[in-house]
Amino acid sequence: MTELLKARLAHLSRPEQLGELRRLRRGVEKESLRVSNDGRLAQTPHAESLGSALTHPYLTTDYSEALLEFISPVHAGIDETMSFLQQLHRYTLENIGEEQLWASSMPCQLQGDASIPIARYGDSNPGRMKYIYRMGLAHRYGRTMQAIAGIHYNFSLPGSVWQAVQQLSGNNDDKKSFESASYMGLVRNFRRHAWLLMYGFGASPALDASFVEGMDHNLDQLSPDTFYLPYATSLRMGDLGYTDNKAQASLNICYNTLDEYVGSLKQAMKTPWPEYEAIGVKEGDEYRQLNANILQIENEYYSTIRPKRVVASGEKPVDALSSRGVEYIEVRCLDINPFMPLGLDEQQVAFMDTFLLYCALSDSPAIESDECGRISCNFNRVVTEGRRPGLQLQGHNGLVSLQQLGSELLEQMQPVARLLDEAWESSVYTQALGMMQERLLDPQKTPSAQVMEGIHKAGDSFVRFNLELSARHADTLQTVELDDARRDYFRELVVQSWKDQLGIEADSDCSFEEYLERYFTDVS
Repeated sequence: MTELLKARLAHLSRPEQLGELRRLRRGVEKESLRVSNDGRLAQTPHAESLGSALTHPYLTTDYSEALLEFISPVHAGIDETMSFLQQLHRYTLENIGEEQLWASSMPCQLQGDASIPIARYGDSNPGRMKYIYRMGLAHRYGRTMQAIAGIHYNFSLPGSVWQAVQQLSGNNDDKKSFESASYMGLVRNFRRHAWLLMYGFGASPALDASFVEGMDHNLDQLSPDTFYLPYATSLRMGDLGYTDNKAQASLNICYNTLDEYVGSLKQAMKTPWPEYEAIGVKEGDEYRQLNANILQIENEYYSTIRPKRVVASGEKPVDALSSRGVEYIEVRCLDINPFMPLGLDEQQVAFMDTFLLYCALSDSPAIESDECGRISCNFNRVVTEGRRPGLQLQGHNGLVSLQQLGSELLEQMQPVARLLDEAWESSVYTQALGMMQERLLDPQKTPSAQVMEGIHKAGDSFVRFNLELSARHADTLQTVELDDARRDYFRELVVQSWKDQLGIEADSDCSFEEYLERYFTDVS
């Protein structure tokens, strides 16, 4: 453990500071495909009884009408986060008829791009923009890749903790600058160590044959309908999507400072790309994409983690970051664990909190080009062959075994876990590290290995494996207690969301073309 981390942990362990760690905040965004009982993508629209996908605060759609996104409020307690998600899933199942929620990140049986309906958000300018952005993704990457689901994990520390850290360091920067710089330090450390999350939580080593139909790939065929890689942890995070795109590969997004990060994203949003220019922005009166630049908007950049800030209506995220600084970070590389009704459990949440707090409090020097190469190599190697016996990763002083590198990292995280356990008077955080250590010592305990075992038991069929789990999870979630008060609350959110959408549609004061021009005007 470095002297900096030791000093910060000692400072935060004081009685007057310890309670502030209980104000650590998290939110979970979990995506899930709606599917028919035979494992095909649902062709039905987003149910009206679930509310407006444009304005509902906790239940929306991602790329497709069939790709639901469940959003928890920001909570300090793990139990509160998980309980809300359980109840939201229960309410959703009550409103989608005979359809089920697909258990895995990699999609169900697909019948080509035409079988994947793009999400609709109404006739307002913001609603049209969301739809056209998704249409642009379809033209650029194809719709199949957009049907992948995942979990996004939002994390922030209370200002009081950052203030204590700043006072300890003797830093005299203003609050916004210090917190933003600290969150960027978290992001850099996350990128250094994210391979461990892929090993410990990756759960997509296989996929249905329809996903790669007509695509060049290096996957092995397990059965007529299932492809896989023998030692893979997360095909979702491999080279089957954005990461194999030349335009995205051309980007050199820098995380060393907030200004560099925002500047590099803005440049990508202004730089035309020949292949996208060939697609065209409009065909007649119909938009094909928002623009022909490398990125239509910031969200198109496919990254494992993002610095974020809540934005005002019509405000670009990069402008919000520039003017008001980083408010939280969003982890984007987590697979859905198909064995869990919510895709993750309390122990994984506890590990994520420990991991992210460790990244936030540890030394975080700038990432130079040689280290950037090591980071990418380690991440990609674990994604494609993380369970390979004897696998070695690149450390600072040469190659080292994955198990050794991971065990050393967990040892450094132990004091952070103990601090969180002390704050919460629990043992959940140190137990979460113990869980990850067990997976390091025995790859068969990883979710990816368990998924392969489950697929084998299901006759080597990815679809059959997931259909069985999807049905089992539906039965489990139907037993979640949903009292009248909570059900009424969800119904009120639905009614209010439709009112809010109608209000936005009635409030338009300009044409869509004018709206886009205003949106893309650089305010900085």
